[in-house]
Amino acid sequence: MRIIRKLRYSLKKQRKQLRRLFDKFAQFIADVLYDRKATLVAKILGTLLLPLSFVFLLIVKIRVWLYQRRLLYSQSLGCHVIVVGNITMGGTGKTPVAEYLARLLLAMGRRPAIISRGYKSKSEPIYEKFLRWLTHSPDKPPKVVSDGKNVLLNSELAGDEPYMLAKNLKGVPVIVDKDRVKAGRYAIKRFGSDVLILDDGYQYLRLRSTLRMVLIDKSNPFGNYYLIPRGILREPLGHLNRASCIFLTKSNGICDHRLEQKIYNVNYGIQIVECCHQSCHLVSHDGMEIVPLEILQKKNVAIFCAIASPDGFEQFISSLGANIIYKKRYIDHHRFTNAELSSINERAKNADFLITTEKDSVRIANDFRFNVPFFYMRVRIQFLRNEHWIQHLLSEALAL
Repeated sequence: MRIIRKLRYSLKKQRKQLRRLFDKFAQFIADVLYDRKATLVAKILGTLLLPLSFVFLLIVKIRVWLYQRRLLYSQSLGCHVIVVGNITMGGTGKTPVAEYLARLLLAMGRRPAIISRGYKSKSEPIYEKFLRWLTHSPDKPPKVVSDGKNVLLNSELAGDEPYMLAKNLKGVPVIVDKDRVKAGRYAIKRFGSDVLILDDGYQYLRLRSTLRMVLIDKSNPFGNYYLIPRGILREPLGHLNRASCIFLTKSNGICDHRLEQKIYNVNYGIQIVECCHQSCHLVSHDGMEIVPLEILQKKNVAIFCAIASPDGFEQFISSLGANIIYKKRYIDHHRFTNAELSSINERAKNADFLITTEKDSVRIANDFRFNVPFFYMRVRIQFLRNEHWIQHLLSEALAL
């Protein structure tokens, strides 16, 4: 028995070490894609990834061409579909925009539903898929994260963004499935939805859309202009010609004429909306306490996050006058273990507050207890220019 216990302990230790190594490697790859590393190894890896970017570019162009020539078919569900997406990897702020659009549609008397693929959500085991195929059983229905009244799934089963939307929106069903055509049909049949908001759906061409809202991070619009895996672009800039409206997010309020001209070069006359993601207050993890951001001024603060663009979060905390005594970054959508949270807890013991993002808070168990006051930062969308155009665009499109 002692040998078995030692073996189990050894295997558990090895798994932890492998996970740490994988996380470090994934973070290094992300730094290469975002050009945050200038080391020789990073430059060599970037050069090796460059040919793969050209291959990916060719695949993307062929796929879009096939849909444009109707050799691949986009399906219509008989209701309006509003796409919220981007042409770069994560970090543009799609979730607050999807929430804003849902609230706007509710105010217009519509019955919206949010459809998401549920990135990083827990998927059906392979053996269950095989058994269904073997027995010719019907597909599982989409996951209902929220029926508009109650949140029915946690972030592990639903995915971070769908869970956040479900938690913050009342009266709006949130549905998750990789097959968003199936999820859309389900929303229409079960909830009577007449408008579908397709979260992160600009590359999902199987579903015919009414409007396509494309978000561009103004602080880092297109990275190094290379496609994945050398850069952060999912599609070339020329594919912005499919967009109905451009959201410049994370704006500082100063007009960037060069960036806007690049957009007009591929989609002349498109309306550009400018906005920023405004941090409005801090919320305790149990949701029972709300405090103003000013409370962090001249306080010792520990922070951690697992988001695509952590720089903005860290800089904002500093701008509030906080003294950051400890900070920790993880790869985007990282699911925290109790050991990692315990380590953060120990490092933050001399802090007045421990702060994370709202997106990260949904991956922390409600029963985990921190030694210092723990809060997440609530964010909402704030428009700096042309908000009226969104309402006009929606009204015009939905009247058709």
